[in-house]
Amino acid sequence: MKTYWNTSKGLQTLPEWEPNCWIQVTCPTDEDQRELEKRFEIPDYFFSDISDTDERARYEYDDGWMLIILRIPYVKEIRSRTPYTTVPLGIIHKRDVTITVCYYETNMMIDFVSYQQKRGEGFTDYVDMIFRLFLSSSVWYLKRLKQINNLIEKAKRNLDHEINNESLIGLSRLQDSLTYFATSIRGNENLLAKLKFKLQVDELDADLIEDVNIEMSQARETTNIYSDILESTMDTYSSIINNNMNNVMRTLTSVSILMMFPTLIASLFGMNLVNGMENNPNGFIIALVISVAVSGLIWWIFRHKRLI
Repeated sequence: MKTYWNTSKGLQTLPEWEPNCWIQVTCPTDEDQRELEKRFEIPDYFFSDISDTDERARYEYDDGWMLIILRIPYVKEIRSRTPYTTVPLGIIHKRDVTITVCYYETNMMIDFVSYQQKRGEGFTDYVDMIFRLFLSSSVWYLKRLKQINNLIEKAKRNLDHEINNESLIGLSRLQDSLTYFATSIRGNENLLAKLKFKLQVDELDADLIEDVNIEMSQARETTNIYSDILESTMDTYSSIINNNMNNVMRTLTSVSILMMFPTLIASLFGMNLVNGMENNPNGFIIALVISVAVSGLIWWIFRHKRLI
């Protein structure tokens, strides 16, 4: 889907392309890709790079085109091992052509358009737009991190009542998401550090870059904090599970030992040997009393040693 935006006086949709407008391409089809390549002579390999979910944040120049890949947060609607992940956003610019391409429909881009329309100021130039995309991605990383933290707290409350596999698996998936976030934010920071020396930055852009740096630093530190908390939580519950398993095994071992003595005594008196109780009418009761007494003694010793 392609949308043409007039960026000079707020974001207003245009029926077709005009010079210096913004072309927003979301979930492009093969036809959309061929049309953009043919009309603007964009390097075809770059679309393949953007479609790769593992493509790192970077920039390059090719035949006058500035090609940028920014990693942005994305929430998968379907059940997945990593519900929160990141996807590449391609930014393509050359003279009067500015295009963004994303193969996923993200809340960040929807909110970005809505916010810029509320501002009603548009973009001063393509540099301003690029850095505002950086700022928006940083803000959305923080939003998603708050959601992840809420899920972590919910899982911890469930585990406090009952340790179950579902909550532990959920924490493991959130750990994977935080790993993706940390890697993408670090890549975006490196990309920003390079772009601010490559693009024509004015005084307003410099202030915007400072805001982006602050938000990115906060997102990175928050990701590291939540990752450390989650790792510590997983280690704690792992220790609790191991401790519970040790208690169960100790109890079972103690019960097995207690049950061994009645069996041993019954076996001794049940052997086909002379033991003085062959003709005693109370032989069974005597063997039973001895079994109970020995088992009671062993139980008392185990309790005194805190083995049960």
